[in-house]
Amino acid sequence: MPARRSTPESQLDTFLHKYAPTIATLARACLAKMRARLPGAVQLVYDNYNALAIGFGPSERASEAVFSIALYPRWVTLFFLQGVGLPDPKHLLNGSGKVVRHIVLASAADLDQPAVQDLMAAALKRAEPGIDPGAPGSLVIRSVSAKQRPRRPA
Repeated sequence: MPARRSTPESQLDTFLHKYAPTIATLARACLAKMRARLPGAVQLVYDNYNALAIGFGPSERASEAVFSIALYPRWVTLFFLQGVGLPDPKHLLNGSGKVVRHIVLASAADLDQPAVQDLMAAALKRAEPGIDPGAPGSLVIRSVSAKQRPRRPA
């Protein structure tokens, strides 16, 4: 009998299981909302040393990703990968780097807040190339670090 090949979906599920149930549940809910908001997006999964990150963009090129959801042992974060200069009248965006900004998500409902929706719309509007909602989309496991920090709080 041939060995069963793991799918990207089953691999992602395995990565999510490393986290505390509250973080994994929050992440799954956030991913569902992002997938609904971004049909056609290519999802790039990086199970890195510090965090599990799932990028959303128009292609398999990481440099074109617009957003990512990242899991840490105690929180889930929405990253705006070209977040500098986005109009942010509610001052939701955090970070001081040259490019990226982020919002720590207390619940998946945070993604439905009008101010967050406005930030996402502005990011999508200036994304080049944009995410084609008619594209088939896909889930791609890009890297898995052999060495990782603990995925659950000590």
